[in-house]
Parts: sequence; C-alpha cells; structure tokens
Amino acid sequence: MTLELGSHTDAGPSTYRFRTRDGLHSTGEFRGETLLALDACWEHDLGELLVVQANYGVLGVVLAARADGVTMTESSARAAATCRTNVRENGVDAVVRTVARESELDGSFDTAVYVPKPYTATEVGKGRLADALGRLEPDGTLFLAGRETAGLNRYRDCLREVGAGPESVASADGAELLRVRRPATFDPPTYVERRTQSTSVAGTDLQLVTEPGLFAAGGLDDGTRLLLESTAATDDERVLDLCCGCGPIGACAGLTADCSVTLTDDDARATACARETLARNGVEATVVTADATDGVRDGTFDLVLSNPPTHAGSGVLAALFDGAAGVLARDGRFAFVHHRELDLSPHLGAFGDVERVATGSEHVVRVARP
Repeated sequence: MTLELGSHTDAGPSTYRFRTRDGLHSTGEFRGETLLALDACWEHDLGELLVVQANYGVLGVVLAARADGVTMTESSARAAATCRTNVRENGVDAVVRTVARESELDGSFDTAVYVPKPYTATEVGKGRLADALGRLEPDGTLFLAGRETAGLNRYRDCLREVGAGPESVASADGAELLRVRRPATFDPPTYVERRTQSTSVAGTDLQLVTEPGLFAAGGLDDGTRLLLESTAATDDERVLDLCCGCGPIGACAGLTADCSVTLTDDDARATACARETLARNGVEATVVTADATDGVRDGTFDLVLSNPPTHAGSGVLAALFDGAAGVLARDGRFAFVHHRELDLSPHLGAFGDVERVATGSEHVVRVARP
C-alpha cells in the first residue's frame, strides 16, 4: 500500500509518498500522533535530528527538508528497509539504522522525536526515551507524542523522574505532544534488564537470555517446546532457526547435534538476546538481523525450524514461507509450529509435501518438503 501526504510549504516535494507493508504499524493511514509531531517539529530549529523507532519513515523523510541531518532508528529490519525505500523514492537525504537500543548510536543530536507504537512494552518505551535523551547535546530538545490510552502518562512520569520536566505544547483528537530539554548533566537509567532463565526440553538443558517486550519473555513457550520435542537436527546438517526470538531453537540444535547453525529474526532486540543465549550455552552460530530470509539468501539449509509470528499479517507470513522454500536444500525439510485452529495452507504453495508430525493441546507441528 502507498500513502500520500501533501506538503503546504516550498521546502521539499509537493507530495510525499510512503510505501507501507504488513508487520508495520498504521499501514492504512497516518497516525494522528505522527502528524501532530510533524507539525510542531517543522516549526522548530532541528539541527541534527534523531527519529526514534521511525516505523516507515514519515517524520524523518518530511523533516529532512528542515534538519541539518536526519538519522532514523528501527529495531525491526522490515521497518528499516521500508524507511530506506521511502527515503530513496522521495529523494531525501537520511540515514536509517537498525539497532536494538538507541544507546548503540554514535555521535550526538540537537533534536529527537519519538512516537511510541501503542503495543510497546512500558519498560522498552522508557528505555528508548532515556537513550534518546542521552544522545542529545546538553539543552537539546526531545519531542514525545502519544495518547493517555497508550501509556503517555507513564512516559510523562518517566521524564519527570529523570529530571526532564515535560511541557505539553500541542494536542489534537486525543493525541498530545510533550517537549523536554535534556538536562545539563544526564546519566540515562536502565529500564530494560536482560534476564537468564533455565529450562529443559527434550532432555537438553538450556539457558535462555531474554528481556521484556520479546515473545515468550517469561520462558520457553509451549509451541516452541512441542517443535523441539518432535523435530531434531542431525550431525552435519545446515540448520536455520527462522524467527529465532531469543534463540532457544538454534541453541538446542547446536547442543544436540554437530551441525552448522544460523539464526535470524526481524527484531534487533531479539537477535541481541539470541547472541547471549548462544554464548551462555556454549554454542557457536551465526546470528543475522533481517526481514524473513533476506540476510541468508546466499546459502541453503537442510533443516529450517520456525515458530513464525502468525499474528503479523499475510504479507509477513508469505515472505517467511516463500523465503523458507527458497533457502531449503532439494532434499531438505521445513519444520514449523502453529496454533491448531490456524490454517496456513495458503502459504504452503511452494512446498510439495506437508506432513503433520506432532499435536499438542493448542499447537501442531508440520514438516514441509520441496
């Protein structure tokens, strides 16, 4: 889908066009919070601008006409790729970085703007606020747009706690825009703590490193457990853990067989945890942050294992299943788990044979072959 946004100024094109994709937020219309932040930032002396979690890039693309330089961050590789497409197709100059945390960025900025997605875990959103403030020059400005129904008051309290008193500068249709100045002395607090959890599956002990906001942050989920109990890697296989999360599937494969393991996930926060999970379990493997199989298309795999994000939309699932078929060896197998009531047959056209190999109380495991 393509959205259009008209410009009422001489700076930049008369119309901006934005590609959107399944798996991103607000793909059918521009968010009111985003437009509220855009109007306020346009009137501000931006200098070097940081756009935190840019989604498909509206703020960064439009405000490039008003800033000395623009850096957009995203933890999602799919969103970051969409931002780069929109930067290129609108003919603007901006940098897009895929990062787990904004504290990973180099350099400093004069202005930052953050419009949290409604489903963002509170600790994660607070961490991004603190990291963004930490990347600002002393007395730099941060804009935060949100709604009370999506946690704005918690973010307001967070800013007060770190000594950056928020000022409400605009509102419209239930959305509100806050502005804060970075304190002269500021040491960003840590809101997101990684934790290690011990579990055992199919006779194998695992140490899982995870953090709030990730899938199954409380421990190994039932679907992944069923998949690992019913499908095992064998020696000398090339194994891909697709949508790896914090890495339990890849770690288990590396512990139970003398095989080559690659893990990939769209979320940079997930892959950061996966690397720590592998290290805790003494497993050597390659970890890639990428949309579906984009980062591993130059190889083939004997076994692809996945607990796919079936909630993410048909476009995401199509990319995942077609990608799995594309990287599978001629005699390879793709083992995946899903809820029993979910029909994934529309996404299995690239495979020849699909077999159910395990059934749990809520999930089934299927193995697809070319």
